[in-house]
Amino acid sequence: METPASVAKHPIHPMLIGIPIGLWLFSLACDLLSLLPQASDNWKIVAFYSMAGGIIGAFVAAIPGLIDMLSLPKPLKNIALTHMTLNLTVIALYVANVWLRSHAVQTMTPLWLSIAAVLLLGVSGWLGGKMVYEHGVGVQPPAGPAS
Repeated sequence: METPASVAKHPIHPMLIGIPIGLWLFSLACDLLSLLPQASDNWKIVAFYSMAGGIIGAFVAAIPGLIDMLSLPKPLKNIALTHMTLNLTVIALYVANVWLRSHAVQTMTPLWLSIAAVLLLGVSGWLGGKMVYEHGVGVQPPAGPAS
């Protein structure tokens, strides 16, 4: 099922989602490294900027995702709406996380927000995979045999 937000028959949304996912996972890894006894405070700084980059990347990836979602038939649109809602929740958690860090909150709350966001991101990714692998969203059927 071809999606409207495509370049040369390749859907744009899956091309872009690796950016925020990678940045947010790296951010969590940096947070965990910052907990080590001899860790530098630089890990927290890198985590902060990785989060902020992930937020920007997520909004960029959301634009073609929204365009694709609007073209889906009703049963798939319900899955896509859940996927989108989870992703917007993840973005909200990271925005809150960046805000807390920018205001020098010295609790474990930012770390727990990151963990919760990554877990929700996993559920959202599972739904995205369900749309692609079970329903063929963004997948071009193979061309028939040459005559």
